[in-house]
Amino acid sequence: MPAVEINVNKADINLRSANGDPLPLDIMGLFFFAYRDFVGDADHMLEHQGFGRAHHRVLYFVNLKPGMPVADLLDILKITKQSLARVLRQLLDNGYVEQKTGAVDRRQRLLYATDKGRQFFEVLSESQASRIDEAIAGLPEAGRTIVRRFLVAMVEPGDRATLDRLKLTDGL
Repeated sequence: MPAVEINVNKADINLRSANGDPLPLDIMGLFFFAYRDFVGDADHMLEHQGFGRAHHRVLYFVNLKPGMPVADLLDILKITKQSLARVLRQLLDNGYVEQKTGAVDRRQRLLYATDKGRQFFEVLSESQASRIDEAIAGLPEAGRTIVRRFLVAMVEPGDRATLDRLKLTDGL
């Protein structure tokens, strides 16, 4: 991939937050490039299946927490029932996810990845995991914990209990 050179004079950028502090444009830019590259490989694989990032998000959480109720997935993704229904229908129809009725509450729809869904998720996650591992390997020993704490701090306080429930904050 060819190198991209961006010439921006920082003196030309004088944006400030409501309290007058300079905006962290360098970190915002780094987030943009990191996210673009983080999702890029998976995007290509998803596209070959006729899927997009929404499908990947659903596969991620259904694999992370087998038996997750649809209601929990809606809460985590913060999308409408209609948006989830379209994505979920494609995953169900193509054999990546299966839906079962709750044993206690028959109205509950519980989601499980099929073998095909687990295998596809593993392939999607492989490049992303190696990208994270390589980046963290270059940090001091406590780097992984610092990165995790930073990301948790970026999450809305009201959603932190969900992180705990999904065991994403274990050890912090």
